[in-house]
Amino acid sequence: MTVKALKVDPPAEKPVKSPCISVCALNMQDICEGCFRSGMEISRWGTMSNDERRAVLKECTERARQRGRIW
Repeated sequence: MTVKALKVDPPAEKPVKSPCISVCALNMQDICEGCFRSGMEISRWGTMSNDERRAVLKECTERARQRGRIW
C-alpha cells in the first residue's frame, strides 16, 4: 500500500497594513505629513508586495525621524 503525502499550502500572509492616519497632505517634497509616504508610494501601495511595503515603512520611519516627529 502506497501512502501519498498531502500537499498543504502555507497559510497566506496577511497584507501589511497601510500607515495612513487620514491626515493626507503632501508637502513640497511630495511627502505626506500624516504617514510620511511619497505620492508615488501612496499610489502604488495597493499593488506592492509585503516586502515592498515593509521597505516603504522603513523609509517612512526614517523620514519621520529626520523631521523630528519620532526619535
